[in-house]
Amino acid sequence: MALTYKEQFIKFMVENGVLTFGEFTLKSGRKAPYFINTGNYKKGAQLAKLGEYYAECIMSNGIEGETLVGPAYKGIPLAVTTAVALSNNHGVDLNYCFDRKEVKDHGEGGLFVGKQLTDGEKVIIIEDVMTSGKALREMLPKLQAAANVQIAGMVISVDRMEKGLQSDLSAVQEVYKEFGVKVYSIVTMADIISAIENGVIEGKEYLSKMKEYRAQYGV
Repeated sequence: MALTYKEQFIKFMVENGVLTFGEFTLKSGRKAPYFINTGNYKKGAQLAKLGEYYAECIMSNGIEGETLVGPAYKGIPLAVTTAVALSNNHGVDLNYCFDRKEVKDHGEGGLFVGKQLTDGEKVIIIEDVMTSGKALREMLPKLQAAANVQIAGMVISVDRMEKGLQSDLSAVQEVYKEFGVKVYSIVTMADIISAIENGVIEGKEYLSKMKEYRAQYGV
């Protein structure tokens, strides 16, 4: 039976050392049975494949936008590779742009490189993972300063489905409540648990700890 794009992506993460299992102390202080390290994406072939998964997520969820926005720095290559994959695989040719760390006052000027945003433009923000929603909180005022854009959604690779430190909501739920921005993920932690259960990836020895962690911190 053919794997779904979600299952293929989970397998891709494991094969590239991005998703690992064991015992890890997270920045939050929580002890987790899994760890996601997107810093292990560092080759052209990985990046090309990653763009295909982001593009598939956009198409599968029917997210309609005109411009992909990649928050500096991690979001920049993600927005570019997603734009290429949308064009090559789906015949959807979108603009892309990314922010500078400082406003440029010469040449074309402005805060954004690539498509210059205009009022009413529908944008899709592309990021790697969401821990606290910090990247979105920093990006929104920059976008609004550039133009009165509409945020069609934000796309991330993994939704941890995990409560925040100060809230019973996940980061994904918090940004929707605070800003009305819907966050789409290629996969969720529930998808990863299902992939282990269904033998898509190895790791059945970690299932009980994964489920215990979800019971304690999950949303």
